[in-house]
Amino acid sequence: METRKAFVRRPSTRLAEGLVTHIERRPVDFELAQKQWQEYVDALRGAGWQIIEVDPAPDCPDSAFIEDTMVVYGSVAVIARPGADERKPETAAAEEAARRVGYQIKHIVAPGTLDGGDVLKHGGTVWVGQGGRTNAEGVRQLREHLAPLGANVITVPLSKVLHLKSAVTALPDGTIIGYEPLVDDVEFWGDAFLGMPEEPGSHVVILDPNTVLMSSSGPESIRKIQARGLRVVPVDISEFEKLEGCVTCLSVRLRGL
Repeated sequence: METRKAFVRRPSTRLAEGLVTHIERRPVDFELAQKQWQEYVDALRGAGWQIIEVDPAPDCPDSAFIEDTMVVYGSVAVIARPGADERKPETAAAEEAARRVGYQIKHIVAPGTLDGGDVLKHGGTVWVGQGGRTNAEGVRQLREHLAPLGANVITVPLSKVLHLKSAVTALPDGTIIGYEPLVDDVEFWGDAFLGMPEEPGSHVVILDPNTVLMSSSGPESIRKIQARGLRVVPVDISEFEKLEGCVTCLSVRLRGL
């Protein structure tokens, strides 16, 4: 049976100071955010995932969005170099956690920048959003690091959202889902693309081949996914969505190591 583990990181008390790029800033209820974070973690654990807490980064408002700190593929963890300088200190403890688990460590180095949230993986394909927090040099270095593992790294132009996975994610069968007004080029995805009726409905975490985790903020999208025969585990992450977060951002999913 596949080993399933997930890195998570408790929210900083400075969460409300997190960066916002494409949306207006709104007040964040930290106590509610803590409760929502715990319910998200409990949902992963309830689906059979082993939870590994990375050391908190209290001085980093965005540190709960741990997905941005690395890209894991096979036995390799590529430690990101965040495109926002304020987020660069988030990677050290995440790297140490990946090293303890047993990953071979690679790094994105200057002048490259790369956020993990810009990386969508399915099968042997790795799509990387370029144009926001991730630059061409970051994509080049990621391609170089993953080439020995047989990954096909494809650049995706990005301008309408913070990260690629703010626009699109993949269902277990490889269908790419997204909210069309926020997808730069729907035609890029060809017949694999399936439009969602709500922006929060474009984000899924694959829990197993038949189950996905989704935001409860997209009820119509949840019904659409259920109609495809998938089981949906809904979670409320409204406070994180105020900071351009989504269900993928709050964990790094580790499979098979």
